[in-house]
Formats: sequence, structure tokens, C-alpha cells
Amino acid sequence: MLSKFEERKASFKVPPASSREGALSQEARRKKALEEQKRRRAERFDSTRQLDLFADLNLGSSDDEDDKAHEPVREGVAQYASLLSNTSPVDSASFSPTPSSGVHPTLAGSNEQAPTDEISVPTSFGKKKGRNKRKSKATKPQSQPKKPSKWADKCMYAELLEMSEDTEMSELDTTHGDGIPGDIETSWVAVTPVPVGKRCLAITHAASGIAGIVPNTTLRSRVLGKSLMPPFPSSLPPHTILDCILDDNWRDNGILHVLDVLKWKGQDIADCETPFRFWWRDTRIAELPVLPPPNALPNLNVQPSSSSKYRFQYPVTVVPIPHHINLSLSQIADELIPLTRSIRHIPISIPLQQDTGVMDLDGISSSTAVRLHREMAPVQSDGMLLYMAHASYEPGTSPLSTWIPVRAYAEDRSDKAKQNATMNNVPVDGPLDVFERLIRCRLATSWSDTSMELL
Repeated sequence: MLSKFEERKASFKVPPASSREGALSQEARRKKALEEQKRRRAERFDSTRQLDLFADLNLGSSDDEDDKAHEPVREGVAQYASLLSNTSPVDSASFSPTPSSGVHPTLAGSNEQAPTDEISVPTSFGKKKGRNKRKSKATKPQSQPKKPSKWADKCMYAELLEMSEDTEMSELDTTHGDGIPGDIETSWVAVTPVPVGKRCLAITHAASGIAGIVPNTTLRSRVLGKSLMPPFPSSLPPHTILDCILDDNWRDNGILHVLDVLKWKGQDIADCETPFRFWWRDTRIAELPVLPPPNALPNLNVQPSSSSKYRFQYPVTVVPIPHHINLSLSQIADELIPLTRSIRHIPISIPLQQDTGVMDLDGISSSTAVRLHREMAPVQSDGMLLYMAHASYEPGTSPLSTWIPVRAYAEDRSDKAKQNATMNNVPVDGPLDVFERLIRCRLATSWSDTSMELL
């Protein structure tokens, strides 16, 4: 039996039950979310065009309406008299009383002054103020709830793809019955292999100083928006927000994987469609300069051959996760699924300590030099993400993005046979295995339909 901690750790990526067990199927929720997104986009465009300002405007009466329209206007200004105030212009212009003048407003223009006892201003508020302050302290609640962070739940979190191999009983998809989108070949974009790590937001600020030296980047957690580590320097431009995955072994490789882009140099990219966002992400990240890792080593006696002992203080290597636009059934079965199961190797630079050859009397090197060692860091794959091509980025859990993990989570193993197989160390089919079987079944069906058409 799994402990409570192991169950929570195994199921932390499973989407909320409310989104997976709703009354509507995933395909219906997906269509509804896409229509809602199109409606909001149209309203936003109309508001920027300010069409409401021109709604009441007209070109006047036409020539065919009445001959009186051509007569000159003989209306006077009497109709506007009711809009004027009762105060005569002479009185208002001659004198405007102020509180400091000491003259009563009704006695304006005369030599008489208002009696001094009509306006009484208290000279001391000390005792009353003290009592009010003590009273406010007594009525003030002891503990107030903290405001949630503005970065909380801003990531576009994908739903787990609802698949079923029982096509007769399933109603997930009206076209095929297996839960896989019917337009997966034409209207979707795949992101794979998604690395194992922690989902977060990378936010940069305009720091005053040399780029790459002054800390300008913070990482915020996906759910609560809390800071994961102190601010650190990076080559990212200011006013940039990226949807990232902090590598599970970032202490050893210093890798920050970029999944999506929300804002770049203050320019909002989240409203753009998925292929453009990924193209923008890859193009801009490729233009960034490569910064060396910190030279400080925790152990001065480290040898050049022991590069794995170096521990990164913060992420240094910013790498985009590969995306794929060609989602034909044969491409998914033969290329993308094996790629999702494979281990990705990313080149990184690790500083190594090297002796300069200058020796002290005690036989210890007096100075050291740091050189960079180039190596390939292995990155484990966690699964595949599918994004709708015509959808824009939206915060929170969304059916417009689906998640296909490599391994099954504890919450998905509801069948007793699967639980027994897990306890007996028998390999259990993960969601990616089910996805592959459904893709190959659909591919075989399409081949048979094509052969029948040729015959």
C-alpha cells in the first residue's frame, strides 16, 4: 500500500476532479471554451475600436423628409435660461467667500461681518483622538487573511486527456469514441518531450545595472505564485513573462525549460495563436546571449574530473521545449511517441577549477583559474502536451490544452487489477501507451478506408 505522502506525490499533476468529472464531455468543454475565447477576443477588438462613441451620430435629415429642414434656424437663447444658476453674474464675480475671509456668504458686498459665535472651531482634539484610536485598536481584528499573489494560477494548466479503448460504451468523442480529438492532424500542436520538473512563471524586471550580473529574474510557483528562489541574473530582457518548467535536477545542470511565452519586453503575446507563440519563443530565445555560470565553487579542493559535484546556485541555461506542427497519424506513431519516451540531452557548461602552477612553500597552490567544461545533461521525459492551434493562452485549467503523461498516476489506477500489478512490480500501461494504441488503431482504420476507396 502507498502512504499518503507517496499518493500525493504521485498525483500532484492530476487535474482537479471538478474539471475531469463534469457533466459535459471533454470535447464539449473544449468547443465551449474555444467559442468563449473567440467571443472575448471579438469584444476586446470592438472596445479598442470605440464603436460606442459613434453609435448616436447621424448625418442629419435627408432632402426628401421635409422642406422645413432647409429653413434657417430662428431659435433664440431663451431655452437655455433654465440651465443657468440663480446667482447673478455680478454677485458671483464680485466676491467669492472663502472660509478664511471671516465674512458670511449672505453678507457679501456689505460692511457688516458675520458674528464670531456662529463659527466655532475646536482648538484641541487630543483626548477624543486618543479615545478613538484606542477604540479602533480594540475593534480591529487580530488576524486578517493575506491577499493572494497576483501571480497565483496564471499558468495555462492542461487537462488530462480523457481516453477510452471501449469505443462502444464511450461517449467522449462523437466521431471516433476514443477521446482523441477528431481534428488532431490539422488543428493541434504537440510539445514533446516535456521534462520532469516544477511548473513556474519566470518574470523579469528592469534592473539598474549590467545585464547578466544584476539579479533581474524571479521564479513564481504555479498554484500560489510564491517565489521559489531569490532573484537571480539572466539574459532575458526586462518586462518578460515566460511559462517555464524548472528542471528536476537544476542543481546539477542549471536548466530552465521554457514552455510558452506570455509577454516579451512588455509586448503581450498571450492573445496570439499557439503556432505564433511557439515561433516567437524559439526565435527570441535563440537570440539571447549565453551567460557563464557562477565561478564560485563550494569546494576549493574539487578536481577537474569531478564535474558532477558542482552545484548551480540558480538556473543558467534557458532552453525551449521542442514543439511539432506536423501531427499526422503516422508522424505521431513513428516519431513523436518514441521521442516522448526517450531521454533528451542538452549541452551545458560547468565551471571547473584548474591550478595555475604557482606553488607556495607549504605545497598548496596559491591561485586557481576557472575554466568551463562542456557536457551533455540528460533530461528525463514526463509526457506530451497538446495545444489547440487556434487558441490563445489563458490562465487556469483549460481543456484547450491536454496532457498525456508517460507514467500513470496514483489517482488514475482505480482498477484493483492495476493496483495489484503495481504492488507486484508488474509494468502498468501508462496514458502514453493507451494513446499509442488508439493512434495506431485510428491509423489502421484510415488505411483500410483508403484501400477501400481505391478498390
